[in-house]
Amino acid sequence: MPAPLVEPAPAKKKQFTRAPRDYSQRLRRIIQVTFLALNVWIGVQFVLFVRYFESGGRSLRVSRPPGIEGWLPIASLMNLKVLVKTGALPRVHPAGLFLLIAFVAISWLLRKSFCSWLCPVGTISEYLWRIGRETFKKNWRLPRTLDILLRSLKYLLLGLFGYAILSMSVAGIRAFLEGPYGVIADVKLLNFFRYLSVGGVITLAALVVLSVFIQNFWCRYLCPYGALVGLFALASPLRIRRSATLCIDCGKCARECPSRLPVDQLVTIKSAECTGCLECVASCPVADALVMSAGPRRGVPAWVMAAAIAAIFLGVCGFALATGHWHTVLPDRVYMDLVPHAQEFSHP
Repeated sequence: MPAPLVEPAPAKKKQFTRAPRDYSQRLRRIIQVTFLALNVWIGVQFVLFVRYFESGGRSLRVSRPPGIEGWLPIASLMNLKVLVKTGALPRVHPAGLFLLIAFVAISWLLRKSFCSWLCPVGTISEYLWRIGRETFKKNWRLPRTLDILLRSLKYLLLGLFGYAILSMSVAGIRAFLEGPYGVIADVKLLNFFRYLSVGGVITLAALVVLSVFIQNFWCRYLCPYGALVGLFALASPLRIRRSATLCIDCGKCARECPSRLPVDQLVTIKSAECTGCLECVASCPVADALVMSAGPRRGVPAWVMAAAIAAIFLGVCGFALATGHWHTVLPDRVYMDLVPHAQEFSHP
């Protein structure tokens, strides 16, 4: 007689402790919105500052907000080279240098968290793809080969900027930054957005549309600033770490990762694309299966990351302010001569 068929025993499910309620994303969004509001306030103040000089002193007089220099990363990198070469802090756009130092320090210690916690462009980009997901029930992914090729673009742009700055002498950098174009580089940037060309409008519209359909399109493929801080983030002591013994292989972490990292397949996330957003940790249903930590020990809570980000940012900016290296101190007559004619100055 044939042997009776014996059904295999069902696989035993892992027993696990459910993760407590996670507040990391609420905290991160509070910081995102706060920093975005700060940038809007700086932008409004800067517009009023520029209008005063454009009107010949007939409009409301406000002081120039030094924070606007955070939008001048190339000038900041130039000043960083001068600082490294000579030990001298800049007279023009010093706040930009200290903001760059703060953002690099944050990324070095806390992953690329500048991008997901502070960067206003990153915040807008995130809300755009969330709108796309809510509207169309999904975001689209480019084919893997195309995705890899496009991701290299931000490093290529960073390399081009780096080569240009490294090839300049200290004297050349100072002559550029203290010349008419360098002094009002922030005004030139404002005018770019105030007087957008047809090509500029089309480009911005395309980036917005692509960001709705593809997660973090600008940040993932084109942002050289993100490429720079990502390289420093590779040396960060913090890592997303997955416990293979606790993991129940639900795959939620990988599905929620905005950077499309295979979190569910790795023990440690070392990629420069990891922005420290903690989306993967927040989605994990198992206590301690996925943590942000500096080693095989208890994870770093989101509030500690938030406090560290704030401490580094406020500490660096406070130091610059306290030591008199925050404001660009130039007489009004310089701005009165240059600002109304900003459109006439071209890159030397």
